[in-house]
Amino acid sequence: MANSPTILIDINILLDVLQRREPFYEASARLLTLAETGRIRGFIAAHSVTTLFYLIQKDKSSAHARASITNLLQILEIAPVDQTTIEQALNLDYRDFEDAVQMISALQCRAEYLLTRNVTDYQPALLPVIQPVDFLGTI
Repeated sequence: MANSPTILIDINILLDVLQRREPFYEASARLLTLAETGRIRGFIAAHSVTTLFYLIQKDKSSAHARASITNLLQILEIAPVDQTTIEQALNLDYRDFEDAVQMISALQCRAEYLLTRNVTDYQPALLPVIQPVDFLGTI
């Protein structure tokens, strides 16, 4: 879809769905459904994939982690994380470096929004950072 908003999805949103975490599951699942149906163009930062795999494997199994990641890759694109991403993230004054990498990755994939449940971690925000429930209200 030409008018589909581009978003980068933080790992906590994906964990909400994969672990069925309440009360966040419904909004996060609806967000992934929008990506699956092409209503939005969804990205996950490359470095988040390895963390996600580790967390799923730890909770379930390697086979479950592989299947989960394979399924996610059917609906989300990978936002690259390269040397430029890391160098630019080092210049952001964020408490958590991983959040800085997420922000720069979102900018590099030309995301219009970064979706997370930890909005306050992304200050200063270089693009709109919102929770899934708030984003769903804009669609």
